[in-house]
Amino acid sequence: MRISSFKVIFIGLLLALPIAGFAYDKNESETDKKFDPNEMIMHHVKDAHEFHIIDINDKAISLPLPIILWTDNGLTTFMSSEFHHDDTGQVVVEKNGGKFVKLNEKIYQLNQGATSVIFDEKHDPTNASKPLDISITRNVFMMWVSVLVLLLVFISAARVYKKSENKVPTGIAGFVEPLVVFVRDEIARPMIGEHKYKRYMPYLLTIFFFIWINNIFGLIPILNGANLSGNIAFTFTLALFTFIITTFSGNKNYWKHIFWMPGVPVPMKIFLMPIELIGIFTKPISLMIRLFANITAGHIIILALMSLIFIFETVAVAPISVLFSLFITVIEIVVTAIQAYIFTILSALYFGMATEEEHH
Repeated sequence: MRISSFKVIFIGLLLALPIAGFAYDKNESETDKKFDPNEMIMHHVKDAHEFHIIDINDKAISLPLPIILWTDNGLTTFMSSEFHHDDTGQVVVEKNGGKFVKLNEKIYQLNQGATSVIFDEKHDPTNASKPLDISITRNVFMMWVSVLVLLLVFISAARVYKKSENKVPTGIAGFVEPLVVFVRDEIARPMIGEHKYKRYMPYLLTIFFFIWINNIFGLIPILNGANLSGNIAFTFTLALFTFIITTFSGNKNYWKHIFWMPGVPVPMKIFLMPIELIGIFTKPISLMIRLFANITAGHIIILALMSLIFIFETVAVAPISVLFSLFITVIEIVVTAIQAYIFTILSALYFGMATEEEHH
């Protein structure tokens, strides 16, 4: 019983670490700082130029990441630690003949002759512009990490099969094989067909494991887990790949059903054609939004529940917040795999529709 209680407290502390780290500001005293749950949630959900871990005695502890900018003076690089954790545009970094500030996780370059940023009524900078930002942000860093992890896992599994005489999976291969067989037998074959599924297996396996592992990384709180699947650019790119493959896989029967639906009167053909054309684009859009919305919503709910402790300013709320947060976290662990499955099976369904032969 004591061990179980310790586990609950420990996990609760892990969940609270990122929030506690953000609840204080080194420029304001603890009594003067008013907790803003919306600001805190958006700070943790969106991308960032550093891994903010926690604040200890008003001192931020974080893992800086490289900032890479293309300006009028050429390529400019420096570490995000140069901003000293400032995200309000107050700290000015001078590099390569330019002056830069960070405002709401966006990098601005001050105009020639300016020494500090000036804001308008909407708090937008009036004397600064955005350079081309190709920085290695938190999401980009974790995406590379996930690629390395997947390469390590599958290369290790391949070596096991190569060394095994009877091809019996052991170790990491024993974990990977059931998942690969699941994607093949439960997704690719039923959705695409027995004769054409093999050509799509590399892509389906890639997106399934890629989405799944990045969703799992997003649940790691100690480093403010990168919310990669909660980034609309990430889900847009994956949906775009599915759209391109579907479009180029479309056979004569597929395009005939879009532009001139067989078996219906001509007026109905004309009526259905624009609807089917719109459907070509709504399918990948639904893929993009579904993954983005479901993953982001889970993060927001967990952070909102933990915010209740700071909103009510009492530890009496902590047990309820922690327990409900743990409950949602457990659900999110399941959702990480479910969302990867849904994206993969819908992609396979679209491939199957594009390659289906005409029935006689």
